[in-house]
Amino acid sequence: MSRNKTGGLAGVVAGRTEICTVGKEGAGLTYRGYDIGDLVDNACFEEVAYLLHHGRLPGARELAAYREKLASLRALPGALRQTLEAIPADTHPMDVMRTGCSVLGNLEPEGDFAAQRDVADRLLAAFPSIVMYWHRFHADGKRIETATDDDSVAGHFLHMLHDAPPGELHRRTLDISLILYAEHEFNASTFTARVTAATLSDFHSAITGAIGALRGPLHGGANEAAMELIERFDSPQAAAIGVREMLARRELIMGFGHRVYTRSDPRNSVNKRMSKRLAEEAGDDRLYRVSEAIEQVMWDEKKLFANADFYSASMYHFMGIPTYLFTPIFVCSRITGWSAHVFEQRADNKLIRPAAEYTGPRLQTWAPLSARV
Repeated sequence: MSRNKTGGLAGVVAGRTEICTVGKEGAGLTYRGYDIGDLVDNACFEEVAYLLHHGRLPGARELAAYREKLASLRALPGALRQTLEAIPADTHPMDVMRTGCSVLGNLEPEGDFAAQRDVADRLLAAFPSIVMYWHRFHADGKRIETATDDDSVAGHFLHMLHDAPPGELHRRTLDISLILYAEHEFNASTFTARVTAATLSDFHSAITGAIGALRGPLHGGANEAAMELIERFDSPQAAAIGVREMLARRELIMGFGHRVYTRSDPRNSVNKRMSKRLAEEAGDDRLYRVSEAIEQVMWDEKKLFANADFYSASMYHFMGIPTYLFTPIFVCSRITGWSAHVFEQRADNKLIRPAAEYTGPRLQTWAPLSARV
């Protein structure tokens, strides 16, 4: 067995995929061969979802039909709405997403794997409805209508949040964010989904497990921690001093560095640009300038670059999205990548069962109870 001295399976190839490249020289992040920069500049999120699920970009009629299909799948069953209302208001929204997915799997079981694409589309359409129905019920006491007529996932999410269709800048900003988070190769949550799918379990079980993995702050929750950090400081100067003090105390600063990228995260520059634009629109650049100051200190002191999570925090804040809903947005996006990997795993399935290096005691001699100290 090859040993992995860095831990966490870093550098270990655990399988093959045709879906995504991460950290490759000359192609930092691609989906099905398309550079993330080209997708951000030219595609909508629904095109990217179709690309990930079908292996090619849709034509105009296919895209229109796909958007129409997703819009038709947004309504939630009554039993699921009742469950969401019964979940306590102080529950972490990622636990709400996990439960919502699992309950939907009971109400609408996958059955034959031949229906897997329909299940994937249902989850893609329903996830914004699930988290937003729960949020609005407990935060505002409202039972919202989740079957909005918005033609995009981003517009649907923001419409449910604010009771009105979003402006184009906000809609497109969230649309781009969904593209950036849609897929990222064998990350922890995706690998969890593949391991579950490899046992020939159902689609909802694979996605429920993936949500559980994404819930952890070392994976999906970093933008929430980044927002909490940024909001502490009232100026760039205070931020620079404060972060240096945190580093001196060896405190963990979330939103910096990456297990795969070594020079930069190609998604960060996009998020940074969008955060700046939203700050200008709001007429309040404090959070953006504080973010820049923290980014500079982390590079000067630790040579750590900001990853995709760091500027997405202030970006979401400028759109009026509560901090505790940041990671559920990740779910609403990454369901596309998770689904593509479940399809791929099932197409050429082998049970994923790695070996472990035993580090426990040597073979022991059994001692009767009376002889034990």
